[in-house]
Amino acid sequence: MVFSRMRASSGLPCAQADLDHVERIVTASGTSFARGMRILPADRRQAMFAVYAFCRQVDDIADGDAGVADPMAALQDWHRRVDGLYEGLATDALDRVLIVAIHRYQLQPQDFHDVIDGMAMDCGAPIVAPDEATLDLYCDRVASAVGRLSVCVFGDSSDNARRVAYHLGRALQLTNILRDTAEDAGRNRLYLPSELLTRFDVPKNPQEALYAHGLDQVGRILAQRARDHFREARKAMQLCNSTAMRPARMMAASYAPILLALQKRGWKTPDIAPKVSKPLRQLRTLAAYVK
Repeated sequence: MVFSRMRASSGLPCAQADLDHVERIVTASGTSFARGMRILPADRRQAMFAVYAFCRQVDDIADGDAGVADPMAALQDWHRRVDGLYEGLATDALDRVLIVAIHRYQLQPQDFHDVIDGMAMDCGAPIVAPDEATLDLYCDRVASAVGRLSVCVFGDSSDNARRVAYHLGRALQLTNILRDTAEDAGRNRLYLPSELLTRFDVPKNPQEALYAHGLDQVGRILAQRARDHFREARKAMQLCNSTAMRPARMMAASYAPILLALQKRGWKTPDIAPKVSKPLRQLRTLAAYVK
């Protein structure tokens, strides 16, 4: 009990039961995110848990894992719920912690709304061969918007920090798309841009695209874009508060070997998992931490 009170006093000014509830949402998801955020001071870590829990809940709605009858209506309810947070209205423990995080770290409502709109893009009919503009909008909403919330919690809300969120979010999301092409095809999804698919004569049917000769060229072009975004993110990080950017540096360092492994494997056999060096990921992440 003494330890519990100490955690609450050194962290966000929230009821410990509310903080514990939010942390359970994070740990129940099975993500490594919780371990990664342990480097943050208690208050920032708890705020990041709340942001992640929000993202987890709206993502579960979009993926059909939340058990709601009308996912689009549930996402619209979240839009209204976010508006309520900025008026101090709370319906549960997550809301109460989010309200504190919003005011302490000046989180912007549009970023929450962008995340919800990104999840809505995955709700209903699967995304199949979006045009370039739609793909970039999707990456901004589901990844860079989360980054914009995150950098504020990390401790830097400058324009350069928003540049980090812009580029790193796109780098991570493009890496995910390139890694999960086969898995997405199994769900009848294809996030590769229609312009590139047409250019390299790749069918826009998700299953047929996996075995198209031109898929490797499409993958390599998108991988280079991801590398460019990683590079621009690192340049922007150098202009930001170094301590605040530590989690972002570590995430970039952890993901870069995945992209490298994907480029080595190519996309002629996208159903074969790339060989990612675990020691390399750990070494690069450690180097990012101590930098």
